[in-house]
Amino acid sequence: MEVKIGVQHAPREIVLESGQTPEEVERAVSEALAGKSQLLSLVDDHGRKVLVPADRLAYVELGEPTARKVGFSAL
Repeated sequence: MEVKIGVQHAPREIVLESGQTPEEVERAVSEALAGKSQLLSLVDDHGRKVLVPADRLAYVELGEPTARKVGFSAL
């Protein structure tokens, strides 16, 4: 699923493909905004962790689950 995160005072948004369910991402965002955690922590498809200070979140956009790509690609 594609997740876009807007960060206050940052010129670009953070875009990542996450294997987490929409419910897991929504729960993490809700906890960060409610003050239960100081960081929004998400994991992308490659196992990298993205940490964003909760007080700097501008918006979080959840996209549709992405289909697995088939074929050759240059990495």
